Amino acid sequence: MLVKIFIKRRFKKGKVKEINALLRDFRSGAMTQAGYVSGETLVSHDDPQNVLVIGTWQDMDSWLAWKNNQRRKDFEAMLEVYQEGPTEYEAYVLGIPPQP
Repeated sequence: MLVKIFIKRRFKKGKVKEINALLRDFRSGAMTQAGYVSGETLVSHDDPQNVLVIGTWQDMDSWLAWKNNQRRKDFEAMLEVYQEGPTEYEAYVLGIPPQP
């Protein structure tokens, strides 16, 4: 079942080129992973320091494999230097999940 992963980050002002380059590299790395479907990066209209990445994955296992991948952890560490706080994650299943 498809999942959407919402990744929220708040960046410090400045260093836009460096941040954008890291985000592009991050996306390129994700695109090579099994189960990756698509991704988009949104910047808040009212507060350009707030960035939301929406990733679509074939299933939760595919996302978790990438989330726990050492290459991804390295990208995350490089981005954290430019952030004002921790990265926030939310996962949503596409459609209505079966009831227990």
